[in-house]
Amino acid sequence: MGAINGKEYINRIDQLQTEIWLDGKRITGKISEHPAFKGMIQTKASLYELQHNPLFQDKLTFPSPESGNPVGLSYLQPRTKDELIKRREMMEIWARHTHGLLGRSPDYMNSALMAFASSAKSLNNKENSFPENIESLYKRAREYDLSFTHTFITPQVNRSQFYFENSKEPIAARMVGQNENGIIIKGARLLATQGGLTDEVLVFFTGGETDERNAFAFSLPSDTPGLKFICRESFVGGESSFNYPLSSHYEEMDTILVFDHVLVPWERVFFYNNIDAADMFMLQSSFHSFAFHQVITRQIVKTEFILGIAELLVDTINVSGYPHIQEKLSEMIIGLETMRALLAKSEEGAKADESGIFRPSTIPLQVASNVYPRIYPRFVEIIQLIGASGMVSLPSEKDFASSIRGDLDQYLQAASRNAEDRVKIFRLAWDLTMSPFGTRQTQYERYFFGDPIRLSSFLYQSYPKEKYRDLATDFLKLNP
Repeated sequence: MGAINGKEYINRIDQLQTEIWLDGKRITGKISEHPAFKGMIQTKASLYELQHNPLFQDKLTFPSPESGNPVGLSYLQPRTKDELIKRREMMEIWARHTHGLLGRSPDYMNSALMAFASSAKSLNNKENSFPENIESLYKRAREYDLSFTHTFITPQVNRSQFYFENSKEPIAARMVGQNENGIIIKGARLLATQGGLTDEVLVFFTGGETDERNAFAFSLPSDTPGLKFICRESFVGGESSFNYPLSSHYEEMDTILVFDHVLVPWERVFFYNNIDAADMFMLQSSFHSFAFHQVITRQIVKTEFILGIAELLVDTINVSGYPHIQEKLSEMIIGLETMRALLAKSEEGAKADESGIFRPSTIPLQVASNVYPRIYPRFVEIIQLIGASGMVSLPSEKDFASSIRGDLDQYLQAASRNAEDRVKIFRLAWDLTMSPFGTRQTQYERYFFGDPIRLSSFLYQSYPKEKYRDLATDFLKLNP
């Protein structure tokens, strides 16, 4: 089959009988026509459509090593530095198409699955482990261009340092049984972004567990019996691109996954009941390298867009001459160029692993993943400060189509724009930084890879500090 187009994606999602709940009601009918998901599905379909655009096809696909059909380039296992860069260029095209606002564009999960498959052999001969199932899923996903959501997180019942779940019924999803057909899962997982809008859901153990019943990984079709997706409130303000220029297209939705005695067939299981193997796989696999590589690429594109919005605000109300405005915009420029430099350094330092896969250097990517959660909220604040009260008094599209338009044209004009264009610009800035969609974007970037404190700790623990300590030791002529 190979790389799908937008219509094929929509048809496939509509044909699934996925159990999705929103605002206390189970969704029925075509998911692609529901107002909470319509814009997102159309946006995602447009990404798949680019794979068949003659201008981009060679940059977004490559010949399948099995069928020879064009398949998505984010599935490519890079065996040279040039192929690693080719992957990044592909991800940039998709990110620019969506302005970096889709945290779960398909290339993120494609990259994750590619990385897991590239490292699957590390599970060979491990108890209760089936590396061949990871490789099989990767090939099936590549050949059919499957889409995925995923969940790594357990519910926040008690975040104290020494909490151990002891409830009678499972809260966090756990294995409650097995039979000749597979393992049985009951409980809940968070935070499946685009849950219900993908072909499959990938469920993975990320470490830190002491109960082997929680140490499992598998993938299932989204419409598997007993699996339900419970949505948060939709942040789609409306279909108007004037009123809601971003949320009408890029609201991804986040869901809780509930497993009600879900049977996971053996051919779908990657590992189970083996904490050591699961911990080892997450640490040694190339997941972090390639996931960071995709995310940092997207965040750079998003920062370019944010800088563009800020500069458009500055030009519109003619405040570029103020030193404090120049200083704020310079903060954005410094952040953007820092992220670009770290990404380039990760590619320059790429090396082949034991499987011959060229992994980007992890340290620069870890640094970037620690930088962005700190600078993104600041960028949001800068746009709010530049826009000031203009971010609050924003008429709607219908106002401009009414008898009061003359008042709006007179009193809402800007130094370099007419009233309608000025309001469009400010509504864009509002939707990015102050709407429910925008505030979710801020929280999402803060916690994309988890708690920023844990990210900092991981960087500290993995960074090669000893040689720098030795410099100081040598200077003082201390004993080693």
